[in-house]
Amino acid sequence: MKLRRLAILPVLLAPLALGGCESLDFWNGKSDALRGRGTTYADMSPEALYAAGLESLRAERYAQAIEIFDTVERDHPYSTWATNARLMSGYAEYSRNRYTEALGQLDRFIQLHPAHRDIAYAYYLRGLCYYEQIADAQRDQAGTETALAALQDVVNRFPNSTYARDARLKIDLARDHLAGKEMNIGRFYQQRRLYAGAILRFRNVVENYQTTNHVPEALHRLTEIYLAMGLPEEARKTASVLGHNYPGNAWYQDSYALLVDGAEPADRNTSPPGLLRRVVEAVF
Repeated sequence: MKLRRLAILPVLLAPLALGGCESLDFWNGKSDALRGRGTTYADMSPEALYAAGLESLRAERYAQAIEIFDTVERDHPYSTWATNARLMSGYAEYSRNRYTEALGQLDRFIQLHPAHRDIAYAYYLRGLCYYEQIADAQRDQAGTETALAALQDVVNRFPNSTYARDARLKIDLARDHLAGKEMNIGRFYQQRRLYAGAILRFRNVVENYQTTNHVPEALHRLTEIYLAMGLPEEARKTASVLGHNYPGNAWYQDSYALLVDGAEPADRNTSPPGLLRRVVEAVF
């Protein structure tokens, strides 16, 4: 993914500028040559090993990169390279979708190196690990709550960083998932005329997920329910809120048609906005 490559660049390049007293002259820059000519990992300096791990990452040979970074940690535990290797090992695990293993590495890094110059990146990558595991809106959203908390931690700790800006965008998308879950439950209750439960769900969307694209439908569903319950005044008030905030929205047209004789509902022959459009709208 493009995002993953952009996210890793600052961390990849910075350690190589530190320099060191040991030479890399015996290594040709390709990790597949590490063991050639009788060379073993034990013969290599921590700088050379770390650089080889980075080369493996760039080539998307993640298992090999993890092996090399683990060697740096094991054989040179007190070097700067070992600290960076732990973070890069977490990235490599993330890149091959092994999120549990990545989180283990990242949590360890954060615990042991809270003042590290790349600590913001570690928190951000930790948030991404949770974010990538968000289930669709039809399933339990406990993972979404965890992702939200991890991403918000990035924003709270590093509010002016590039990582915080991206975390805010992902928070909006995660909240859209949670609102979608509430809508699914609300519609389920409404279809079965369990109106009290449906009202609670739709109100929750309106009150607590105001920046998501689900709010207009939630207001329309409330209008439908109030009419079904014989509460036309509540229905008109809700439709008025919908019309004031979303005057050109199809859901307002549907609500208006319920309340005004002769008014036509929205044309449902056209497809509603798909997930991609909702994602774009949520971000931008």
